[in-house]
Amino acid sequence: MKAIGVDETSKDLQLIDLPVPEPGPGEVRIKVAAAAVNRADLHQRRGHYPPPPGASETLGLEVSGTVDAVGPDTTGPRPGDEVCALLAGGGYAEYAIAPATQCLPVPKGVSLVDAAGLPEVACTVYSNVVTEGGLQAGETLLLHGGGSGIGTHAIQLGKALGATVAVTVGSDFKAQRCRELGADIVINYREQDFAEVLDGRADVILDIMGAKYLPGNVRALAKQGRLVIIGLQGGAEGALNIGALLAKRGRISATNLRGRPLDGPHGKAAVVAGVRRDVWPLIEEGRIAPVISARLPLAEAEAAQGLLDSPESIGKVLLTV
Repeated sequence: MKAIGVDETSKDLQLIDLPVPEPGPGEVRIKVAAAAVNRADLHQRRGHYPPPPGASETLGLEVSGTVDAVGPDTTGPRPGDEVCALLAGGGYAEYAIAPATQCLPVPKGVSLVDAAGLPEVACTVYSNVVTEGGLQAGETLLLHGGGSGIGTHAIQLGKALGATVAVTVGSDFKAQRCRELGADIVINYREQDFAEVLDGRADVILDIMGAKYLPGNVRALAKQGRLVIIGLQGGAEGALNIGALLAKRGRISATNLRGRPLDGPHGKAAVVAGVRRDVWPLIEEGRIAPVISARLPLAEAEAAQGLLDSPESIGKVLLTV
């Protein structure tokens, strides 16, 4: 099969040949229609985010396509079913292996290709904003990186749950698109200080920046606010004003999705089941839709990854197979 490999020296992406993988117990093989590009793929490419033990070394954390084989003792999707799936790796290829419990049916009203842009963002947002952050109707949700795949999905989910949604963005184009998706407060971080704008008003903050935004996030938190850190684009080590956090009775948690176990109360299977129960109906009702900025052929993976840093790119970039 054709897949995307990373040159060990130059780190360039290239189309290579790999054996078609075989599904093991509890797994399915998917003939890939599309794979989504995520920032984690860029970190892995540069050697900063290795896959979990036993996972494919090939880039790609989510795909959509048609099940064409199932492993022994596998229940759930059957050959011929159209699915989208959360992966620990292996998505940039013509075939991918996924645990059956990490597969989701393609939602009604969403094309097979565009469904590739749903599993990672839906599971990330649901597990962190709803499960970890405990967002409730009437609360205020602050999202950093409002124009990202995670941000565009979280805006829609936050509004569907009855929250006031604030976002930070870096361009007027992204600001306008976030407003169109339902964001109530849009802050261009190049022109405004989000901590000053939201001083003490954010009940839940979903943060991709880490250290750089830590002081501002604590200032922005409301009483009993919850800061959930899922990325370190602004560094891994920063100063924390514990006194300010104590005064607000605030809570900080840091989580990731890729490294979670498959099973258990906080495992990926439980996250996927929660998404299917609580988020998929919202998608099928048209209250949440995948936001796709570009669809490129698999061979153009290099260009697709470059689009993630473009000021004109919003939402997800997909690789079609």
